[in-house]
Amino acid sequence: MSSAKKALLYWNTLRYLKPIQIYRRFWFRYYQPSLNCDLPKIHLSKPKGIWQRPVAHGQSLIDKNTFCFLNQTQEIIGGNGWNDPKMPKLWLYNLHYFDDLNAQKASDRLEWHHQLISRWVEENPPTQGNGWESYPSSLRMVNWIKWALAGNKLGTAEIESLYLQARWLTSRVEWHLLGNHLLANAKALIFAGTFFDGDEPQGWLSLGKRIFEKQIPEQILADGVHFERSPMYHAIILEDVLDLVNLAQTFPDRLSAHFLASMKAIAKTMLMAFETLNHPDGKISFFNDAAFGIAGSLSQLDSYAQSLGIDTKKMGIERQQSNGLSLAHLHKAGYIRLENSEVCALLDVAEVGPDYLPGHAHADTLSFELSIFGERLIVNGGTSTYAGALRPYERSTKAHSTVEIDGKDSSEVWGHFRVANRAEPVDLSVANTKQGFEISCAHNGYQRLISGLIHGRTWNMSAKALVVSDRVYRDEVKNAKTLPRSVARYILHPSVRISLVNINHWELQLPTQGLVQFIVHTGNAYLEKSTYSPEFGISQETQCVVVELVGDSALSSQVQLDWG
Repeated sequence: MSSAKKALLYWNTLRYLKPIQIYRRFWFRYYQPSLNCDLPKIHLSKPKGIWQRPVAHGQSLIDKNTFCFLNQTQEIIGGNGWNDPKMPKLWLYNLHYFDDLNAQKASDRLEWHHQLISRWVEENPPTQGNGWESYPSSLRMVNWIKWALAGNKLGTAEIESLYLQARWLTSRVEWHLLGNHLLANAKALIFAGTFFDGDEPQGWLSLGKRIFEKQIPEQILADGVHFERSPMYHAIILEDVLDLVNLAQTFPDRLSAHFLASMKAIAKTMLMAFETLNHPDGKISFFNDAAFGIAGSLSQLDSYAQSLGIDTKKMGIERQQSNGLSLAHLHKAGYIRLENSEVCALLDVAEVGPDYLPGHAHADTLSFELSIFGERLIVNGGTSTYAGALRPYERSTKAHSTVEIDGKDSSEVWGHFRVANRAEPVDLSVANTKQGFEISCAHNGYQRLISGLIHGRTWNMSAKALVVSDRVYRDEVKNAKTLPRSVARYILHPSVRISLVNINHWELQLPTQGLVQFIVHTGNAYLEKSTYSPEFGISQETQCVVVELVGDSALSSQVQLDWG
């Protein structure tokens, strides 16, 4: 890449940032605060309510010193293991989270947990290593406190370490990142400030509440979706809010009734939105960074909410009805759900994320996912890693069920968490038809390649069929031969078996023997290999139907999926 192109890439990335992100990035990197390790006489707050069991995630401590994170197992022996440079950074972060303290059947590993906490304190001296970075510190602090509130006892050295961790975090709040990281910092400060009693902890509590109360209206959109538009991170933040409801009910003298009521209202709105972002199998859709096994599931979060006195039975996003189909539209987030008893389509007509925080964005604009008879058929590629050679591919347009033009991405994703030019959805239309619904939308993401270039997509759904039509055009261009090569991809779930019926017609067989006809009415179609990454550390080979757009004055394609 030439120096000029590289400079332009950086400019189109940095120009969206807030001033606080730029200033704080330099501050965070170059200012090294010191930690005062002198401790006061420490007092713990006395709970007045009953701590409810939170969401229990999967077991990650599989032996006394053996851990499994992101589908990678490693034994950690000796202090250097906590910061082993041979291990991925995200794996090491997970090592420091201590999620296993509150995981499934955690009581069976109580002795291991006691030993592990003591070992962490001994082998991770203050401010040194991955464990003292702000994000893992935040998650660990909360997990230790949740474990203690469940009736387990932290030793004196561990209580003192926890106190120092909270003190350190106040000087390392991630203002340069904002988003979900900032909420994690704030949650940890609220937990620590509530768990400990005294003037200094009261300062942590006040800081955490100020951050949370200021950020929530910005980060949680009016339709209840977290503004980074990742179903996985939405679920993580929803669990954070539920944990704060739990904490407020356990310590009603430390957290006000107003705070409790506001957290309950936010949780209810987020839970309604989250239901819309899940497939009939009860698992999340893969828009932006998303993978199974990281966040709580819909059923887990719903059960947790009910245990906290949140009535989830009367919830639901307002829906339109037409010819046996229902449509739920998350207007602010930009996601649409179409369904009946046999089919569920999830459509992405969203911005890639907030302008100043697109780190978890994929170039997936106008992609969609489709389940039929309760099983996934059309998918997006998912997320298996935040690092390495696979990361750029998994964020690319090619890894999603949408249109790629000239081999380029609809949004200019680069690095591991950066985006320069972004696709902007335009001309969204949602209409009832005699058969069901028609949703049309376009985006301008490819105008950086050719001025005025537009990709438009229309979904027409009836009770027994979905027709997807794509068009690539420039208003002033009459000859489509001057337009770049454009292809629509339909990535199939690995469980789907595909067989050729005749040219441009395939039969898709679902595991339960359900059959779907895939018919290409316009365009030149062929199969290619693709990947499906349902979890971190897992990438599966799958099939993809590729349809090349054709035409005279514009390029177009039309595909029909028929399950009737």
